[in-house]
This record gives sequence, structure tokens and C-alpha cells, in this order.
Amino acid sequence: MELQRGVSIPGRLNQQHFTSLVSLLTDVCHRYGERAAFSSFGRSVSYTELADLSAAFASYIQQHTELKPGDRIAIQMPNMVQYPVVLFGALRAGLVVVNTNPLYTSTEMQHQFCDAGVKALVIHKSMAHKLEPIIDQTQIQQVFVTQIGDLHGMFKRVLLNGAIKYLKQMEPVFLLPDAIELGDALRLGDPGQLLEHRPRPEDLAVLQYTGGTTGVLKGAMLSHANLISNLLQVSERLHEAPENWQRDVVSPLPLYHIYAFIISLVVMEAGGHSLLITNPRDLDGVVKTLSGRQISAFIGLNTLFSALCNHAGFRQLDFDQLRLTVSGGMALTHGAADRWLQTTGCPIMEGYGLTEASPVVAFNPPGAVRLGTIGLPVSDCEVKLVDSNEQEVAPGDCGELCVSGPQVMQGYWQQPEATAASFTADGYLKTGDMARRSEDGYLTIVDRIKDIIIVSGFNVYPNELEDLISSHPDVLECAVVGVPDRETGERVRLFLVPVDTQRFDETALQSWCRQQLAAYKVPKDIRCLETLPKTPVGKVLRRELRQPAPRMPRAGDNPTVEQQA
Repeated sequence: MELQRGVSIPGRLNQQHFTSLVSLLTDVCHRYGERAAFSSFGRSVSYTELADLSAAFASYIQQHTELKPGDRIAIQMPNMVQYPVVLFGALRAGLVVVNTNPLYTSTEMQHQFCDAGVKALVIHKSMAHKLEPIIDQTQIQQVFVTQIGDLHGMFKRVLLNGAIKYLKQMEPVFLLPDAIELGDALRLGDPGQLLEHRPRPEDLAVLQYTGGTTGVLKGAMLSHANLISNLLQVSERLHEAPENWQRDVVSPLPLYHIYAFIISLVVMEAGGHSLLITNPRDLDGVVKTLSGRQISAFIGLNTLFSALCNHAGFRQLDFDQLRLTVSGGMALTHGAADRWLQTTGCPIMEGYGLTEASPVVAFNPPGAVRLGTIGLPVSDCEVKLVDSNEQEVAPGDCGELCVSGPQVMQGYWQQPEATAASFTADGYLKTGDMARRSEDGYLTIVDRIKDIIIVSGFNVYPNELEDLISSHPDVLECAVVGVPDRETGERVRLFLVPVDTQRFDETALQSWCRQQLAAYKVPKDIRCLETLPKTPVGKVLRRELRQPAPRMPRAGDNPTVEQQA
């Protein structure tokens, strides 16, 4: 059957009459003018500046390149104020944005750029050396390069860019003779010559690459209607949030990831300010950035909450004005939530989403947070739980979470078979996550279908074990995987980072687990690590832990500009 998804924005949500991300930008810049919209490295960009700079970039594209509406442009840079400028400039010129992970290798870049048919790229200079060997194997016609300080005044620009390049040596030499400096493009672009592109709701806005439920990299096609719908769905849920939550929002997660991407749009719609953190793995740097600020909201995920609460400097910050903390991207453990509440005095609101749903599906309502759940589905979003035959399960039973709503993607880019396999016969997106629903509608994610461990025929859910074990006072963070076992089929293996390596008692922890868990759930072996392997966003990589000798980063590694969490 032919499914029509995301082609219109439901009237119940469309209170602001947004039809595209371009119309959103026009509206918020008119309404909020000189308010700060985004900041990084001490440089704030107001809503008026965002409108002017993005218009300059869009005008340059129209007047000085051969790019046409519908062409794809990749953005590959860490969190900095250039990101929203380039994003909205590209959209105003009618281009489709391909968000690209700065940590990608040359091989991964080539695959994504070729698959998406990318014709233009904006890349931070610290990553440009990876483009050089593969650019001839792509369709890229236009490259823009930028540095951290490019939107600062001359003195600070020279200081920042020089420090990154020469002192920290984070910009390897590269040869891209036809590349254009982004700063030059912004100076040459004439906003007065811009022919504003007016996208239709159904037009493609972003190709957001994801492994989906299969692990194979695919581009989720997110239309303007998909993204605007999800923005409005989340905004409606936050109407009951404490006043002025959007005043100073800490955004440590990378904007190339759909979670941070949509939250940044929600903050914009509310007239708020996003404080962009370029490298949240540098906890000392995060604390330095936040010192002296009275932050109003914090957007993060479980591993980041745990790491920050374990940092002495973070615990000394002023949290008196912290109104809102949002968690997504991975399961929130009770241990991390409790530590955050003790440290900041602000409870965490957990939500749930996936790239294919733009991404938010469910979210705990402010004032009615139920720890351990992902809350209630957002407006105009229908969910159902099904068994392996796509039949709905009985109330209270566990089933695969399936989603229908205006935020659900149009499909996977040039992959009709993968698209068809990702939807039920009646058009619901299959998330690959097992969930339960309470009588009053609250949803609880049990685990990923592929991560469930089967011990002697019994299902063991890693999320359940991680939530419990992370609450132990000697455990900083942990992860559970299943490994083959001759007698039981699989057995539970626990990886953990101890609070104090010297004092950690493995036998005592295992004994504690036996008191808390059924025998088949108790980890049969425990392995201590200095840190758990994570994605650039901070999700624990269980697949690496399943390998015989997983490659894991070590605490104290020297972070680069591109190492984001």
C-alpha cells in the first residue's frame, strides 16, 4: 500500500501557522529580534543576526554556485554558532540538509555522501583532511570550510583559530584548492538579492542517517511537516513547564543528532537561548562554561548526567534557576536520576523517540513525571503494542512499540524495501523496542528486541538490570550484554565503571545482585572498565561489549574538536 506520511500538519497542533522550517525562522526572528538565539565560545548570535547571516549564506548559494532547490548539502561540524546559520541558510535556498557526524572516517563519509548524492558540504577544518582522499569519488561540487572563531570579532577570531590550529594542533593539513571559506561566503552573500524559497509542507527538509532497526546506515526522509509537527508536539507538552525554562538552555548534545536538533527548534519557537557545548566529554570545560551562569534548562542523557554528578566542580555550580531537565537518547536509570536530583534539585523528565519519528514519540508531562517511564504519547501520535504477528497485545503485556503520527518519516532514502519492512501492514512505524503500557497510558520501554538476553528460555532485559545495578553506591555506570553459554544458551555479562577502583568489591556486588534478582538474571561474570564505549551522542555501545576484545576509549584521552557527546 502507498503510505502518505507527514504531508500536512494537523490543525490542532498548527497554532502558529508554520508550514516549514523557513516559515518558523521568519516568525521567530520577527518576534524575538535582538534576543540571543545561540551561543558558543563566548559568541552569541541574536535572532536578527541569525536571519541576516542565514540570508547571506542562502544568497551566496543562489548567486555564486550552481546548486538548485532539492540538491543535498551536508553539514559536518561540532556545536558552534555557524551550525544554525548554515542550516537555515541552506533551507532558505531550497537545499536538503544532510546532518553528518564529525567523527566519521573517510570511508563512512564517502558512503553517506554518495548514498545521499551530496553536492555541497560545509565542514570544520579539523575534519577536512578526511574529505581530501574521497572527494573525487563523490558528487560534491562545492565545499565550504570553517573554524571555531569565524563569527567572532577579528581579535578573538585570530586567537581562537590560531589556538585550535597551532597550539592544540587539531587541524591536520589538507589540500582542497576549490574550497571556500565560510566567512568569505557570508561576506559576499547579499541578503537583498535573496529569492526566498518557500517549501511546501511535504517537501524534504533533512536526510537524517540512522542505523534504524537493522543496523544498516539509511537516510530517514524528514519533511518540513514532519519536523514542524514534532516541534509543535513537544512545545505543547512543555506548555505546563515552569515559566522561563527556555531562558538559558544548556545544549551539550551535538546538533547533527536528531534529539538535539529538534530540541533546538523547540527552544527557538519559545524565544529561548541555546548555549552550545562543543565538547561535553571535557567535563572541566563544561564546568568552566557554566560557571557564573544561572542555567534554566539542561538537555542531556543518562551517561552525561552520571559523569557530571561525579565531577566535584559541577556539584558546586549554581542550580537555583534550573527549571527543566530533559533526558532522551537512551534509557534513564534510577541511579542517574537520583544523583541528578540530589545534585541540582531538579527532577529529570524522560522522553522517547527515534530518528524515523523526527524523533519524539512520548514524553513525561511536567508536574506529572513518573520515573522509569517515557511518559505519554505526544499529541496526534498514536501508539500500539504488538506481538510478532503484528497483533495487539493485552493491556499490561509486553509488545513491540509501533507509532503513527504526522512526525513519522516519509521513508528511507532510495530504499523502498527497507521502508516497507519498517512499517506494519496498517501503516504504523515499527520501532524495534519492546514496551508496556499502564492503565492510565504511561509507557515503559523494556528493551531493544535485539538486546534481549534469553537464559534457559527466560527473557532477561538489560535495561532492567542496568537500572538496578547503577543504583548501587559503588557503581558509576554499567552495561549488560548476553554472551553464548553451552548450558543456558546465553548468560549475563556485566561491564561496569566503579566509583573507586581500589575499593570495589566484585564479590560483594554479585552477592547484592543475588538478593535483588532472580537467579537467572544475576550476572555470571563482572568486568571492570575505566569507561564504557559510547557513540558520539553518549549511548553505550553494547555491540562493542559483545566482541571478544572490545576496543574502548580510556579516561584521560585527549579530546579533539570533533569528539562530541
